[in-house]
Amino acid sequence: MIKVLYGKKGTGKSRRLIAMANAANEERGENSVFIDKDCDRMYELNRSIRFINSSDFDIDGPKMFTGFVSGIASQDFDLEAIYINSLMKVVKHPLNELAGMFDYLHSFSEKNNVALYIAVSSEDEVPDFLKEYLI
Repeated sequence: MIKVLYGKKGTGKSRRLIAMANAANEERGENSVFIDKDCDRMYELNRSIRFINSSDFDIDGPKMFTGFVSGIASQDFDLEAIYINSLMKVVKHPLNELAGMFDYLHSFSEKNNVALYIAVSSEDEVPDFLKEYLI
């Protein structure tokens, strides 16, 4: 399952994503990972949510990102959810070129039973390939 929070910069997507991660962790004890572009929001998360600063790994493009996500899931057999904040700054690629990445993430999510919650900032209209994932 993929769920996307989509909107312009400054519309509260990051706060909402953090609230979702914290609520799932508190209510269900969810084993989850939170990926962000930097450490600015690290202390807003519940301590039991694993935080990853993607800038430490020099991700440059959708293929590197999908490998990164796959690697995270491979080391944690009971992972339930991955929260990804600031996707566009993490992937460093134009949104209109990420349809293939979202196809991969969808099949990855289904195959591994890991929910993906993704915050995407853009001034543009929602691309067709993202519409099915919007919340």
